[in-house]
Amino acid sequence: MPDILIYTSTICPYCIMAKRLLDKKGAHYKELNVDTDPKLREEMMQRTKRRTVPQIYINNYHVGGFDDLHALETSKELDLLLATA
Repeated sequence: MPDILIYTSTICPYCIMAKRLLDKKGAHYKELNVDTDPKLREEMMQRTKRRTVPQIYINNYHVGGFDDLHALETSKELDLLLATA
């Protein structure tokens, strides 16, 4: 399984949906909740150039948010990304 990092916030429905999709795929991920530490939100914004959560990385590839993750799932590309070591 690849390294997966997901920036989230506590009350974000898109974060919940992204985690559910990854859980359904059996993927293990590291979750960084930006609500718990303002430095994490700054880190996320510097890294992604975006302010919204979730922000998802698979290995070093920036997937984007939930809509992007769902688009990968619909096109069957998510399985290919998750199969990488």
